[in-house]
Amino acid sequence: MNPVLPDDLLLLQRSVRQFVDAALAPLAKQVEERDEIPRSAIDAMAEAGLFGVGHPEGWGGQGFGKLGYCVAVEQLARVNASFWNIVGGSSGLCGTAIAVGGPDEVRRRYLPQLLSARKIGAYALSEPGAGSDAGSLRTAARRDRDDYVISGAKTFITNAPIADLFVIFANAAPDKGSKGITAFVVERAAPGLEIGPNDEKMGLHGSTTAQLFFNDMRVPATQRVGDEGDGFKIALATLDFGRLGLAAHSVGAAQRLLEASVEHARTRAQFGKPIAANQGIQWLIADAATEIHAARLMVYDAASRADRGERITQRAAMTKLFATETLGRVADAAVQIHGGMGYMRELWIERAYRDARIARIYEGTSEIQRLVIAAGLLADA
Repeated sequence: MNPVLPDDLLLLQRSVRQFVDAALAPLAKQVEERDEIPRSAIDAMAEAGLFGVGHPEGWGGQGFGKLGYCVAVEQLARVNASFWNIVGGSSGLCGTAIAVGGPDEVRRRYLPQLLSARKIGAYALSEPGAGSDAGSLRTAARRDRDDYVISGAKTFITNAPIADLFVIFANAAPDKGSKGITAFVVERAAPGLEIGPNDEKMGLHGSTTAQLFFNDMRVPATQRVGDEGDGFKIALATLDFGRLGLAAHSVGAAQRLLEASVEHARTRAQFGKPIAANQGIQWLIADAATEIHAARLMVYDAASRADRGERITQRAAMTKLFATETLGRVADAAVQIHGGMGYMRELWIERAYRDARIARIYEGTSEIQRLVIAAGLLADA
């Protein structure tokens, strides 16, 4: 039992763990091989409330706050990483951007559908020339009476091949720089929207990503999220929570790798004794356990602060940096402990190692997290 968590979140933790073990774990290998999550699995995740955890009940969510969201994500991360990615891209990023930006008519129109997974969402910020430097995005939105006409492209958009709607960011006043960036909800059937083929990736098979192209795409002004020029602020606030979710995912994935490594070290014998008797193996396991514990406490601290209404930009950056780099080290150690079998596709360790690598890149690279942390500390210097 974790003394940090209240009883309702301990119950949530157990129920999500049971659901993941029973409904999702048997599908992990199939998802990897087919590069697709079955719709039946998405429906089961929706029925279990996983798309709504962390969002208020008034908008169709399950409640439990950001701490509850992180608790659920940690358990969901114990199987194929793509299961969490579809939730993180849909209700986690797309849903959060709408919740943060509003207005209420847009929230009412889309949040209940996203939080029940009746519609799958995507969050479209990155561009071919604007990844870490999101403020320099070139997608343009020109006002034409009651519409905006949007032209440009987005890249590496999670859920794009299967999404029903997108929150996209475009600059409606390029002369104002990032202060002209504006957010819009765009439905899949919007004239002028073109969705590229599913990207072929090193890992995260099952989590689909693609490019988006906007060819004079018309979007009614009523589909705007927030006011004109609020887009960059909405994007950054959304990424604070997205980074928190990614950190929680990293903790869950690392914990599962640690458990597998401990079990293998106990049962694998060399030179007449279990490899767990070797100090070199013991140190790998001890370091992994220590870092995972620290990362988990960082996640819980940042999420609790968010639930109290505190701004968590720096803490989210610290937590994302530490947790994702911890996952990278733990995944590497797990392959080393499993030896040759850790490198074979026959064993899920190999997949988890590939899946872990992206965590230090998307939703802000480790280098960007360090810049965010330092900027906050040096702001008054």
